Amino acid sequence: RALEARLNGAGALGSPAKPPARPAAPPAGGPVAAPHYQVGDQVATREAFGSALAALGQANPRVVVVDGDVKNSTYTDKFQKVCPERFFQGFIAEQNMVGAAIGLAAKGKIPFASTFACFFTRAYDFLRIAAISGSNIKLVGTHAGVSIGEDGPTQMGLEDLAMTCAEPNFTVLYPSDGVSAWRATEAAAALAGPVYIRTSRPKTPVIYEAGESFAVGRCKVLRQSGQDRVTIVAAGVTV
Repeated sequence: RALEARLNGAGALGSPAKPPARPAAPPAGGPVAAPHYQVGDQVATREAFGSALAALGQANPRVVVVDGDVKNSTYTDKFQKVCPERFFQGFIAEQNMVGAAIGLAAKGKIPFASTFACFFTRAYDFLRIAAISGSNIKLVGTHAGVSIGEDGPTQMGLEDLAMTCAEPNFTVLYPSDGVSAWRATEAAAALAGPVYIRTSRPKTPVIYEAGESFAVGRCKVLRQSGQDRVTIVAAGVTV
């Protein structure tokens, strides 16, 4: 009866209290260091991502990282070395990792959550909800595709593009070399809303000059002639 009185009594239909105001976002930070690669260098895009993330963390205090216990493979350990207070270990609980990233984004941070691309299948429900809500999360999948070789088929991320491209609001970036991977990491931090970056395990040749500029949603023409008869479109390691 006491509970019934509380549910039906005075004030039962009152408006709920408003949540506390979100703290003001920290300053955006200074310029990010440029990639130092030269054309022809052999650089894995996952390693370029890690180096760019470390540079980004030093320039922007809003950037935080959550990793799924593979920091030495995703190269997020580079970020941990320069910004240890903003690095969070999510261990092998990928759904929790993405959930934590969503929470950090809700508090005004720019969270990068990284693991092998294949393991994001474990977090697909959270990824879907993040897409629908427009959460400002940045997901990075490494070891994508069949090119991971000796790591074996259980580690091959084959579904990641299907998952992220199927969801609303997602920007999907698939860099092809160290320079474009570095610039994709910068672009992801600057974009509003969820972003997925797909990176590869093997070292591949750098094909762009360090000063090359990239625009989200645009392509690069690498070769063309007046006698062309076929257009070949490629991304990532296939370039």
